Amino acid sequence: MRGVGAALAVIGLLTFGVGINGFAATDDGSKLMIKSPPAGAKVGSDVEVVYELTKGSEATHAHCFVDGEYQKGWKGTVKGMSPGTHEIKVVAANKDHETLAAEAAVKVEVQ
Repeated sequence: MRGVGAALAVIGLLTFGVGINGFAATDDGSKLMIKSPPAGAKVGSDVEVVYELTKGSEATHAHCFVDGEYQKGWKGTVKGMSPGTHEIKVVAANKDHETLAAEAAVKVEVQ
């Protein structure tokens, strides 16, 4: 059963806030804003993502995704992006690491 739980967790991460049953993510009143980098910024392969999370009733932290890929172990800096355009998305999460409705995204150009 342990493998099934892990698979469901991965599916949950890949759906970006849409639950397994297709329901929208919980809107707990949280707000998220990416302060840096600005949309359209020209950046290097590593970029610090500065965000502001106003926690609602469930949010405890945020998760980061680059081009839809979960950035495991993210601590504020996205590392190793290839040249080209990339979308950086930050999503509020609860104590169980389930994503919530609050999210913010920017597209950047890696030189």
